[in-house]
Amino acid sequence: MLPDRQIQNDNSLESFFYKHPVFQVSELDTFLSQYRTGNRNTRQALLSHYKNQERIISIRRGLYAVIPKGADSSNFPVDPYIIAAKLTEDATLSHHTALEYHGKAYSVFNTLTYTSKDRTKPLTFRSQKYTPVPIPKELITLGKVDYGIIRRIRSGIEIRVTSIERTLVDMMNRPDLSGSWEEIWRSLESIEYLELDSLYEYITLLNNATIAAKIGYFLQQNQETLMVDDKFIAKLKNKKPNQPHYFSRSIRQKCHLIKEWNLMVPIEIVNHSWNDVL
Repeated sequence: MLPDRQIQNDNSLESFFYKHPVFQVSELDTFLSQYRTGNRNTRQALLSHYKNQERIISIRRGLYAVIPKGADSSNFPVDPYIIAAKLTEDATLSHHTALEYHGKAYSVFNTLTYTSKDRTKPLTFRSQKYTPVPIPKELITLGKVDYGIIRRIRSGIEIRVTSIERTLVDMMNRPDLSGSWEEIWRSLESIEYLELDSLYEYITLLNNATIAAKIGYFLQQNQETLMVDDKFIAKLKNKKPNQPHYFSRSIRQKCHLIKEWNLMVPIEIVNHSWNDVL
């Protein structure tokens, strides 16, 4: 029997489940406080009851997914984007995951990436992996941790995701989180429009010459498609490193110096070797 008849009789908890297909314990506590039953014992009794009824399943400590009545709890699909967005209070879909959400990724990964100020461990739930990434320290220092973050509603739940502009920069900054260079390049080339002012401001906030040059090189390669004028390219050139820097930290051989950007660019990127027909 549920610990509070009022909650049971007026179906309020069912309404909570409907509005929170994935929920944190803190959200359940807020709901219970409306009935003056928001203590730990009440919450634990409710969670135990509905887990035994297979109406909720544990994703990890403090995070649960709701299973509709009559559904099989072992294989009912749980939206991985919502899971990622609920793993911490400030979890933000980022890097390749953000590009997937925006419908611009060349491939779909089974690893989802999110940024957060909290130190959390990677999670594997069913076939999906969830990888936390620290917020760039430059944004923390400047008090701009939310720059380039947009909010969207998915299945009635607000989630946070990086904008296309921030995602472009973040992927170039951390290519190790986004697969091969073919995957990254093909994905980014599917972008049709950029807010150049926002892009430039984010690059400026990060204050990293290599990132500025990498973005500049990419935009120059896609200048016509993205409608980037020469003045914007020139602004990024003013931020390039004074000495040659490697485009990829992990690739130090088979690189070509692009002098106008002071970048040692892997040959596979210069030649788009993935387009070669065997």
